[in-house]
Amino acid sequence: MKIAVAGAAGRMGRLLVKTVFQTPGCVLSAGTVLPDSGLEGEDIGLLAGIGELGIGAVSSSKEAFLQSDAVLDFTAPEASVENARLAAEYGKILVIGTTGLSEGQKKQVEEASLKTKILMSPNMSVGMNVLFSLVEKAAVLLDDSYDIEILEMHHRFKKDAPSGTALELGRRAAAGRGVRLEEKACFERCGFVGTRPDGQIGFAALRGGDVAGEHTVIFAGQGERIELTHKASSRESFAQGAVKAALWLEKQPSAHGLYSMKEVLGL
Repeated sequence: MKIAVAGAAGRMGRLLVKTVFQTPGCVLSAGTVLPDSGLEGEDIGLLAGIGELGIGAVSSSKEAFLQSDAVLDFTAPEASVENARLAAEYGKILVIGTTGLSEGQKKQVEEASLKTKILMSPNMSVGMNVLFSLVEKAAVLLDDSYDIEILEMHHRFKKDAPSGTALELGRRAAAGRGVRLEEKACFERCGFVGTRPDGQIGFAALRGGDVAGEHTVIFAGQGERIELTHKASSRESFAQGAVKAALWLEKQPSAHGLYSMKEVLGL
């Protein structure tokens, strides 16, 4: 399977290049960089620190799609929407791990997924997707007397907050309670905010250092609390999950709307 990496010079992009190169059954076909990065033509193997591969970085996403069966995209919302359009136009597989997309941008990706096989997930790791399921099940079992708080921490370079993973944890908790997250979420507390409303789902986002990703969902009751935590010590699990998703998509018969890691892992 010929796989290209969008944003091959980025932190996640370099790891994706390395993971695709090392995965049996995959051939690294292309890697894109920003037009004004000064890196066009640079060997993506050297950018990833794995040695020269003879594959020069390109600034044209169209060129990357034409050279590939699938594209892995952990870039930025605007770029991911454009890549979804290109995937639909050329009938190629697209795996999106980008977070921070607006509702309008998500709708554009969903529309593209009706024409080709696209998977989008805020977190590609096996462990986190298991946690998604556990949180939803816990929310079914624990009523509103257990307050739900979601705490996440990421490296200082992350641009969106709360993380896409934290928001998905919130959506799963809300689904378990039979409510919509938009109606129950609290993203900020400052000053005299009064007592905590029943059923509220709170979020706290921490940023600093080189933390790959840590998420904890707290169910706080009277006299006890349950904490479900996932800690990523590196981004390798995200990259491995993305490649796993691309290989899984290749075996699916056709487009049917957005796929998710839940389906890939059979959760």
